[in-house]
Amino acid sequence: MIDVLDLAGSDARTTEDIFTGHSLPMPHGRIFGGQVLAQSVVAAQRTLDPGRVVHSMHGYFLRPGDAAQGLTLAVDRIHDGRSFSTRRAQAYQDGRPIFSMIASFQDPGPGLEHQEEMPSGIAQPEDLPDALALVRDLDPGDGRHRFFTEHPIETRYVDAPIHLRVDGAHVAHQALWFRVRATMPDDDWLHRATLAFMSDLTIQDSVLRAHGVPWATPGLKVASLDHAMWWHRDARVDDWLLYAQESPSARGGRGLSTGRIYTRDGLLVATVAQELMVRVPDTDTP
Repeated sequence: MIDVLDLAGSDARTTEDIFTGHSLPMPHGRIFGGQVLAQSVVAAQRTLDPGRVVHSMHGYFLRPGDAAQGLTLAVDRIHDGRSFSTRRAQAYQDGRPIFSMIASFQDPGPGLEHQEEMPSGIAQPEDLPDALALVRDLDPGDGRHRFFTEHPIETRYVDAPIHLRVDGAHVAHQALWFRVRATMPDDDWLHRATLAFMSDLTIQDSVLRAHGVPWATPGLKVASLDHAMWWHRDARVDDWLLYAQESPSARGGRGLSTGRIYTRDGLLVATVAQELMVRVPDTDTP
C-alpha cells in the first residue's frame, strides 16, 4: 500500500503537474476507489510546501479504473493564499479521467475547538474478531479470499460484518475498528493520505445493512458516485481507530453514507460522506 501511494514524478509538463502510479490487485479487476482518492491527495500534496496540510477533499468517481494498468495524475495549482491552498487533481487511464477531486490545504493554527463525542458503550477491538476469520473458509481460488487475507487494513466490526450475510437487526448504522496491519513510518502526510484510503473501505455498508443485503448477494451492483472527507486532527493509522457510520437516506437507486473516525481516546480525527449507486436484483423475479 505504501508503495502504491509513493507516486512517481514525470518530466512531462503541461499547465499542470504530472505524476504516475500503479494499483493494488483487486479480485474484480477494478481499482479500489479509496486508493485513487488517496493517490490524488498525495499528488496534490507534492505541489505544496510540507507545512500546509490537507483539511478537506471533494471528489467524483467518473469511470471504473483498471487495476492492471497504470494511472496518470494531473494537478492544477488553482490557488495559493496566505493560509490556504486549493488544488484540483484528476486521475486518468487511456487518456480519460476516472476520478476528479478538489482539495484544500491549510497552515495549522489556533482557533475555536469542539467535536461530536465518540459513541459510548463500544466494545474494544481486542474483544472483537478479526473480520478475516469470517471469510477464511472461502475457496482459496476465489479472488475474494486473496483480497481479504492479503488486505493491508485490519477491520473488527462491533456487529458482524455483512460480507456474506447480514446477522442481527437491519439498521442503517454500524461501527468498526480498523488500522493498518503493519507499523507505518513517522510521516503525518502519509498517515493522512492512508486515512483517505481507509475511509472508503466500509462506508457503503450502512446502506446495505439497513435492507439486509450482504455484499455476496448475486447480481448486486454498487458503485461509489462521490466522496467527501474533512480531516480534523492528525492520527496514526497503525493504531486502532473507530469508524462510526450511518446512512441517513436511500432513494432512487442512490444511498448516502456518513462516517466519523475517532482515536481510541475519543478524539474526532475525520468526517466522511459518500453517495453511492446501489442496484439490488429483484428476488421475486424468476
